[in-house]
Amino acid sequence: MSLLEVNHLNVWFGRGRRPAVRDLSFTIEPGQRLGLIGQSGSGKSVTALAVMGLLAENAQVTGSVRFDGRRLLGAKEAELAQLRGRDLTMVFQEPMTALDPTMKVGRQVAEVIRLHEESSGRETRRRVIEMLDRVGLPNPGRITDAFPHQLSGGQRQRVVLAMALMLGPRLIIADEPTTALDVTVQAQVLELLDAQLAAHQAACLFISHDLAVVARVCQQVMVMLDGAVVESGPVRQVLSQPVHPYTQGLIATARLDLATPGARLPTVEDFYAGGQR
Repeated sequence: MSLLEVNHLNVWFGRGRRPAVRDLSFTIEPGQRLGLIGQSGSGKSVTALAVMGLLAENAQVTGSVRFDGRRLLGAKEAELAQLRGRDLTMVFQEPMTALDPTMKVGRQVAEVIRLHEESSGRETRRRVIEMLDRVGLPNPGRITDAFPHQLSGGQRQRVVLAMALMLGPRLIIADEPTTALDVTVQAQVLELLDAQLAAHQAACLFISHDLAVVARVCQQVMVMLDGAVVESGPVRQVLSQPVHPYTQGLIATARLDLATPGARLPTVEDFYAGGQR
């Protein structure tokens, strides 16, 4: 049995509008790392939010989403709350929006424990400090008592990662987790995520527009355009021998040297029609 099964997922907002996600089907096996790439607005984040049951109330959703055989789509909020944070978690793109600016870091990380386990205050604090240390934060005791605005962007992203890993989830959905970070910090966070996924033998749905990052993290990849998957397969195969014109365009754009005289950044339409004009 697959860990995550998504079948014929459709999501749209408002009547008469084009679906944000169209007839999407995929599976993730235990320990597998699946990348989801595509331009902004292609439906990547909507897919992640649909899996987590976090879409806005005005979203209309059809299809099937199952986690370890349990129905997620259409499940009651109480059922989803039992799974979120414990069995499946999500790392958001911008840590400042994922963290409550009025709460100290330690309290926010500890909330995951309080929601799912019985633990004394002293034991909870010890576990929080231990996890912050595991994600590479210096002086984790001090950071436990700090507010999010007192940390750097890289430190805040590590805090969000600590929250996601706190209870050893089986599936982590990472939505552009390094986009807001500089190159050096990005590499550190990716190395940390890779190590923690291996340590927990966790599966991962990794969402990104960065082909190099996906190639580093994932084994399989899906390419999304206008709410639908246009190409999928092993990362090396898709990125080295792309079949769909859109995938070819993404790779060509990533390789383009804009420093070359006369270089032009292609648009999506250049490739989607079946070849660069």
